[in-house]
Amino acid sequence: MQQKISHINELIKGKSPEEALLAIATTFPNKVVFSSSLGYEDQVITHFIFSKNLPITIFTLDTGRLYNETYSVLQSTLERYKKPIKVFYPQTTGVEKLVSEKGPISFYESVENRKECCFIRKVEPLQRALQGYDVWITGIRAEQSDGRKDIPAVEWDEANKIIKFHPILSWTLDEVKNYIAKHNIPYNPLHDKGFVSIGCAPCTRAVKAGENFRAGRWWWEENNKKECGLHSN
Repeated sequence: MQQKISHINELIKGKSPEEALLAIATTFPNKVVFSSSLGYEDQVITHFIFSKNLPITIFTLDTGRLYNETYSVLQSTLERYKKPIKVFYPQTTGVEKLVSEKGPISFYESVENRKECCFIRKVEPLQRALQGYDVWITGIRAEQSDGRKDIPAVEWDEANKIIKFHPILSWTLDEVKNYIAKHNIPYNPLHDKGFVSIGCAPCTRAVKAGENFRAGRWWWEENNKKECGLHSN
């Protein structure tokens, strides 16, 4: 596996994100997939892929608890590029059992309950979405959290047994915003209201001035290192 990662690092050396994505997609035909949350960063990468007709599959996870604005940006993206985005949903039986036994907002009661909900609505669908692929493209940026500052652009995801590539890892938020404005890319209007990271409606809020990037996620939990399980960092 380390040989593959080293090979990819050689492939992308000195290349722009678009060029790097093309090189990876050419090297791993029909084996590269991009997961989009439809946020700022992921809309940039979607533009890379669709505008250059890169042979990379794009999917998103619909947890059943998304903001209406998120659905609107999905629709706008489909209309803009006229290309498909696969949508993965939670298993019906898992959601029904969770809500029947613990109610619709059990995630507020404990970290364990919240992680259970995240697993049912996000992690398990992600596992299905990644099956059959060799490389997983993400919109992770280093400045999004302390745990992402030192991660490499190409890494091995042990939990999902797949290579991950973060093409805009070194970009700043301003660079992302400027790229979106320059290319008139559809984006979630919640970003204009202080939402840096946008997930499920009950679990996401706007970030206040001076707060950490991740402060808008699961704000009722004291631990600052909060992830849903899609990424370890």
